[in-house]
Amino acid sequence: MPSRATRVTPPAGLAPTFSDAASDAASDAASDAAAAPAHTAVKDPAPAPAAAEPDPTGAAPPGAAPVAASPVRRPRTGRRDDLLQAAARLFAERGFRGVGIEQIGAAVGIRGPGIYRHFASKDAMLTELLVGISQHLLQGAQTVLSADPSASDALDRLVRRHVEFAVGNPDLIVIHDRDLHSLPAPDEHEVRRLQRAYVELWVGVLRRLRPELTAPAARVRAHAIFGLINSTPHSSGALDPAVRATTLQAMAIAAATA
Repeated sequence: MPSRATRVTPPAGLAPTFSDAASDAASDAASDAAAAPAHTAVKDPAPAPAAAEPDPTGAAPPGAAPVAASPVRRPRTGRRDDLLQAAARLFAERGFRGVGIEQIGAAVGIRGPGIYRHFASKDAMLTELLVGISQHLLQGAQTVLSADPSASDALDRLVRRHVEFAVGNPDLIVIHDRDLHSLPAPDEHEVRRLQRAYVELWVGVLRRLRPELTAPAARVRAHAIFGLINSTPHSSGALDPAVRATTLQAMAIAAATA
């Protein structure tokens, strides 16, 4: 399991974290309160608009902007996410052992001890990146299967989710392949545990599609599909991301059903 000292969240660009946004806002509010004159009157806040009731069918509300078909990275939510994105880029370019924590801080304009407000060490960043993405992929697959889709629909959704990750985050694939062994042992074991659980969800779907497959045979197919989709670090600049996603989806479905 992850070490107690490490806070693990999905990496920036996949699922936003709100810890820094909240803490930064609290710090700003405290600073403003301390700076305000004692006699300043505080106005009652305007009532918040009522939240719209969600459509139980999942349909977008009228007038909502259409959702982009190509993978889109979500906006960053704070300095912690800035640091994670810088760490992912630098680790992918130079290797985990070729980057110092000061270089990561400097890449986002943080110098001196300020970086330690967010991460205790460079190892903690690597843990958050690799454990976080493993959790993200597993939880996404569990969400897909919780709706009890048909085997073909489940496969399509699993492929789309994994392609979205691979097209949007080639740096994380490079880091995983090269630097997984640099994790502290408990965190490396946790990554492998999460990944085994993820693979077994795919094995179940593949065996529903092809009942004659044994579990080992389905496992081989699952890993082959991951290898195909996770090829994005080698082609990240060759095509438009939407075109790459469409190509990878078609090829992965074909490999799964061959």
